[in-house]
Amino acid sequence: MKRYGFLWMIAILLIGTMAACSDNSSSSSDGGSGGEGKIELFSWWTAGGESEGLQALMDQFKEEHPDIEIENAAVAGGGGSNAKAVLANRMQGGDPPSTFQVHGGDELLAGWVAADKMQPLNDLYEKNNWKEVFPQELIDMVSKDGNIYAVPVDVHRGNVVFYNKSVFEENNIEPPKDWNEFLEVAEELKSNGITPLALGDKNVWPSTMVFESILQANLGAEDYNKLWNGEIPMDDERVVKSAEMFKKVLGYVNEDHSARAWQDGSQLVADGKAAMNIMGDWANGYYKSKDLKPGEDYGWFASPGTEGEFQVITDTFGLPKGVENPEQVKEFLTVLGSKKGQDAFNPKKGSIPARTDTDMSKYGKYSTDTIKDFKNAKLTPSLAHGSAAPEQVVTKVNQAVNVFVTQQKVDQFIESLKQSVSSLK
Repeated sequence: MKRYGFLWMIAILLIGTMAACSDNSSSSSDGGSGGEGKIELFSWWTAGGESEGLQALMDQFKEEHPDIEIENAAVAGGGGSNAKAVLANRMQGGDPPSTFQVHGGDELLAGWVAADKMQPLNDLYEKNNWKEVFPQELIDMVSKDGNIYAVPVDVHRGNVVFYNKSVFEENNIEPPKDWNEFLEVAEELKSNGITPLALGDKNVWPSTMVFESILQANLGAEDYNKLWNGEIPMDDERVVKSAEMFKKVLGYVNEDHSARAWQDGSQLVADGKAAMNIMGDWANGYYKSKDLKPGEDYGWFASPGTEGEFQVITDTFGLPKGVENPEQVKEFLTVLGSKKGQDAFNPKKGSIPARTDTDMSKYGKYSTDTIKDFKNAKLTPSLAHGSAAPEQVVTKVNQAVNVFVTQQKVDQFIESLKQSVSSLK
């Protein structure tokens, strides 16, 4: 995939300007790394499941390194957009956090690596034999020009539909296998007074997730990847078909979707006020944090038409250039990449471990099913979460989706999508 470091740098400057007044980053006054002997851990993990997983990881690090102070510098809000704006401002200003959450793929590689802001971690991979335990597909998502720049802590699946088991049983509903079946199921649910599909797209990306699930169903894994490589045009008939289906699907979501965050949409399913929710499997961690039982209170299936395919989202952490205590940061990254660290974090987060040798007894039914799927499925990167295309493309697609959700004009949407990916050609 083509990389556009120069355009990315412009984007960083623009975001940094807008975020100049955002001092909610919990940054320390004594330097980007929080000072000698202190690790500032920067993320956007503040929702249920996320925060518990993060705390478990920090507790594991404290147990192994009681002499090194670690600070939770998570930034809430915006589904990560607030944190990314603050991060861009700090990185551009020469005040990097010790380490920060970034999605593997183009968000990392066409962004911070292309901007020459990250240090290679080849030595850590060699020291810890990580090439033997991380799947090559994940290593590729954090590698550029022979160097490895981040450590994956988890794997999430983006093409998942979570559903309320009681609602499905009471209405005699079976999981739909394609989008036409979805429309039939949605119409039946709607006629029974139930919102078919919960959506919380206050921050837009949840709507983009719905659209990319439809796209993947219509294009298949291989051509879906080609779409974000610029090899297949956005006015391809299958993209147009996907936009038309997206419009129909939007007719079955809750009316207040634009006022809700992702977890609010998930809560509608938990409460039985909606039947389904298309969401990454951090929703599994959210439901578990609400004491709901997987397989009993809620179920799941691959988004219609994508059975046997796995839309990968991986959270990673690396070593920014310019931190004051790089060796201590590497100690944290070592714990993050270890079996103990991943087994502390992922069961609470709702994700599956990036390592292939973790203790399966620590994971529930959803996670064990997902681990099996990950090993056997065709893998695709998620656009909505920065893995499939550079950040400037993701931003433009999100803008196009936002307008479409409001106006629902297919021709205008396709033209906007063409403009969004014009830099990929």
